[in-house]
Amino acid sequence: KRCYLSPSVRPAHNPPHITTMAATLNCASLTSARSAFAGRAPTSSKVATKAAPRAALKVSAETPVMIGLAADSGCGKSTFMRRITQCFGGDPKPPAGGNPDSNTLLSDLTTVVCLDDYHCLDRFGRAEEGVTALDPKAQDFDLMYEQTAAIKKGEAIQKPIYNHVSGLLDPPEEIKASAIYVIEGLHPFYDERVRELLDFKIYLDISDDVKFAWKIQRDMAERGHSLESIKASIEARKPDFDAYIDPQKQLADVIIQVLPTQLIPDDNEGKVLRVRLIQKEGVSNFDPTYLFDEGSTISWIPCGRKLSCSYPGIKFFYGPDTYYGQEVSVLEMDGQFDKLEELIYVESHLSNTSTKFYGEITQQMLKLSANPGSNNGTGLFQTIVGLKVREVYEKITKKEVAVSA
Repeated sequence: KRCYLSPSVRPAHNPPHITTMAATLNCASLTSARSAFAGRAPTSSKVATKAAPRAALKVSAETPVMIGLAADSGCGKSTFMRRITQCFGGDPKPPAGGNPDSNTLLSDLTTVVCLDDYHCLDRFGRAEEGVTALDPKAQDFDLMYEQTAAIKKGEAIQKPIYNHVSGLLDPPEEIKASAIYVIEGLHPFYDERVRELLDFKIYLDISDDVKFAWKIQRDMAERGHSLESIKASIEARKPDFDAYIDPQKQLADVIIQVLPTQLIPDDNEGKVLRVRLIQKEGVSNFDPTYLFDEGSTISWIPCGRKLSCSYPGIKFFYGPDTYYGQEVSVLEMDGQFDKLEELIYVESHLSNTSTKFYGEITQQMLKLSANPGSNNGTGLFQTIVGLKVREVYEKITKKEVAVSA
């Protein structure tokens, strides 16, 4: 059975099947059965297709540092991307003069690419085939790999655009290599070939309870959906999420885990959060952030005279742990800030934050104070990870990123 897009404009390039150590998915075939996740795409049969001629690739002097961010839909990836890119200066915007529905964000040093652009089935094709956007059958991993590898070599690409408004694939856009190239979406670590191109890997892990609470707040309050329809929507996605998205977190270098608070008994609103920054030990160009004393186990309730917080208060934890058999350091915050400018008190007790001046974390948080998560551990740890990405870039390239205090 051929994998055709519904009547949308298809990408100009249909790459040939690439043989690698990892079995790969050829989107011309939907005959392969689902395989258990093993860090590689499911095997499929080869289908003889004639590739469309490619435009000449332009070569850039930059060899990008490649960052991957994996997360489910609706988990705050857009805000996270802004926290990362602002650490490099500039305001991320879509390509000037291009498709207004482009998912790409460009700033002075960064390019952020949404991996939805590598769907090989548009919204109507997925409905016809009975698959979700989380299913690897709906992704063109060959093209994803080929174009990510081209960017890594400093080449420009003609990247497809998945239009989230129409659900169709729009004509491709030219993307050039930049200093930092971020791929974000559902499957950045799924294909072994793509994963091996990445210099640093991040996973945003939102617990089922928090996802459910967030979705109820948004879809019931803002969109008028019923509780039954929300539950049905979540349950329909869960098997594919558990099979294909969630297992990628064990491959990440850093995981931000968002959980219900432990400060309020039986809380089900999801407004107060417990957030954990899980940092793997022994990762190249990365030193975990710690609280007070590296390697110790510490539980800390900040002084109420120095950090304003209403009920239920704020509690921090730091200590060593294991995560899928690997040694990690865990930094945790439960609760939320009342006055964001007082974060400087907490920042003064953190070490290995990769800041360039005293108070930089607080400054970065205040810049996006109106964004979701800015008053809790979500924004705090996303900001720290953004600073870590900047440090990874500086260590790899031996270049200094200029910042202003």
